[in-house]
Amino acid sequence: MKKSSIFGLIVIAIAIATIITTYSSSSTYGSFSDAKKTTDELHIVGHLDKSKELYYDATKDANYFSFFIKDNKGEECKVIFTGTKPQDFEKSEQIVLTGRMNGKEFHASTILMKCPSKYTQDKVEVTEAKAKTAQL
Repeated sequence: MKKSSIFGLIVIAIAIATIITTYSSSSTYGSFSDAKKTTDELHIVGHLDKSKELYYDATKDANYFSFFIKDNKGEECKVIFTGTKPQDFEKSEQIVLTGRMNGKEFHASTILMKCPSKYTQDKVEVTEAKAKTAQL
């Protein structure tokens, strides 16, 4: 075999190994009912249940934060996050959790929050109306 053919085969083998490794380590999106059925790590999208209590006491344990989330299918579950409470957590519109179920509780390893936009439709319409009257 030529050296270029051997080099090409090695490059292809490395590419295949990289793709398989990336695919096997990626997690998928699901709901709390999906998380109860598997031991794999899942991403769960939901909204904070503001009627239930948030628990975070930095003086007792700064790495324990618990709260309740309703996923997109409407199922509610207690979430435990081993880390500090994110800033403006209560103001978030949507929350994406990565983790797995442990009994009846979801143990999150990461929390991503979608914060409310400072650009709302009402403000845009008011601004446009002011701009039109200023031109007249």
